Amino acid sequence: MLTWRPVALLAVLAVTLPLWPSPVLGVACSIAAVLALSIVDMVAAAPVSRVRLSRTGDTRVRLSESATVRLHVHNEATRPLRATVRDAWVPSAGAARPVRRVSLPAGGRATITMTLTPTRRGDRPARRVTVRSYGPLRFGYRQATARAAAAMTPGWTLRVLPRFSARRYLPEKLARLRVLDGTVAIRGRGQGTEFDALREYVPGDDVRSIDWRGTARSAEVLVRTWRPERDRRVLCVLDTGRTAAARIGDEPRLDAALDACLLLAAVASRGGDQVDLLAADTEVRAAVRGAGAATLLPRFADALAPLTPALVETDFELVTGEVLRTERKRSLVVLFTELAPGALVEGLLPVLPMLTDRHTVLLAATHDDTLDRLTERSGEIAEAYAAAAAERALAERHRIADALRRNGVVVVDAAAAEFASTVTDVYLDLKAAGRL
Repeated sequence: MLTWRPVALLAVLAVTLPLWPSPVLGVACSIAAVLALSIVDMVAAAPVSRVRLSRTGDTRVRLSESATVRLHVHNEATRPLRATVRDAWVPSAGAARPVRRVSLPAGGRATITMTLTPTRRGDRPARRVTVRSYGPLRFGYRQATARAAAAMTPGWTLRVLPRFSARRYLPEKLARLRVLDGTVAIRGRGQGTEFDALREYVPGDDVRSIDWRGTARSAEVLVRTWRPERDRRVLCVLDTGRTAAARIGDEPRLDAALDACLLLAAVASRGGDQVDLLAADTEVRAAVRGAGAATLLPRFADALAPLTPALVETDFELVTGEVLRTERKRSLVVLFTELAPGALVEGLLPVLPMLTDRHTVLLAATHDDTLDRLTERSGEIAEAYAAAAAERALAERHRIADALRRNGVVVVDAAAAEFASTVTDVYLDLKAAGRL
C-alpha cells in the first residue's frame, strides 16, 4: 500500500511539466517513476510476517486504578523494521496512546508500555494489534493485524475488579468486632455463644455461670465466660436480575451490592465465620464456597468482577433451591435485592417460609439518596410534587419491608452512601444477639 508521500512527490514533479517536450509524456514518466520508486520502497520494507509479538504485565486491577501492560516487539527479519504499531483495546479499558512508532535493526527488540485506566469493571480484552512496516522512504508499507497473522500472539485480558470503596469502613468495623468479643464474654451464656475462659467470681456475676469443677481445683470461685460463637455460616446472595440494573448515581444498583458484599465478607471472615457467595437470576452466575480467610476477598472480587445485571425477572424458586441445597446448617442468608413490589410479592414471598424455617434471612436493599433529599424540599409547586412522589416511593418501600418483617426477615433499606456500612452493622448486631 502507498502513503501520502508519493502523491506529494507527484505534486512537486508537476512543476517541471513545462520543461517536458510533451505534457502527456511528462505526466506518464512522472507517474511511472513514482510508482516504481514506491514499489521498490514497499519491497524494501521489513516483512510483517517476521515480526513476533508477546505481552507481559498486569492481569488484574481495581476499578479507578491504573494497570501497566507491556507489548514486546521482536524483529526476526534480516532488514531493519520501521513501523507504526497500534495496540487496540476496548474503549472502556482506557488505553493511553495506542499508536506508537518503532524502529528496530535486524533481530532487534523493543517494548511498548501501555497504561490502562479502566472505566468499567469486568474483563477488558485487547482487540487487535496492527503493525504497519514502512520502507526506507516511507512511500509504501506492509500491514498485518494480530488476528490475521498467525505469527502474532498479542491476546490479553485485563480483569477489572470492583472498586471496593467501602474498605474505608473496615478499621471501624473490625474495632467494633473486637469490642463485641469482649462485651459478650462478660454478659454470660446465651444463644449463639461458646465457652471462652475461666475467671474469678466477682459480685454481680450470675451464679449459674460458676464452674464447680474448676472451683474444686482452685482456691477461688471460678465462673465461665462466653464469646460469640465462631465458625458460623454466612451466605451472600446477589440478585443479578433486572432490578439490579437500575442506576443509583453513576453506577448500577448491583455495584452498591458488590461493595456491601465485600465489606461484609471481610468483617465476617475476621470474626471467624465461614462466608460463601451465590449470584443468580434465572441461572447461577457465580458461586464461591469454602474459601479460607486468606483467599476469601481475592476469590470474591474475582468472581464478582464480570457480573452484569441481566434484564430478566429473578427466579427466586431457583435461588431458594440453591440456598437449601448448599447450606445444610443454619446460616445467615444475606439477600442483596430490591424492594420491588412485583419481584418480591410474586417471586420471593411464596418461597420465603422455606428459607426462614431453616435460616436467618437478612434482606438488604438500597435506594438513591435523592429520594431522601426530595422529601425535605418545599416551596414551589414543582418541588412539592417531587417531594410527594418521593414520599410515596419511600412509603411503598416501607410497606414491603413491614410485610417481610412479619414473615421473619430482617430488612435493611439504606441510601447508597451508607448502605455497605449499615449492612455490616446489622450483621454485627445479629452476631452480638446470637442470631446467626
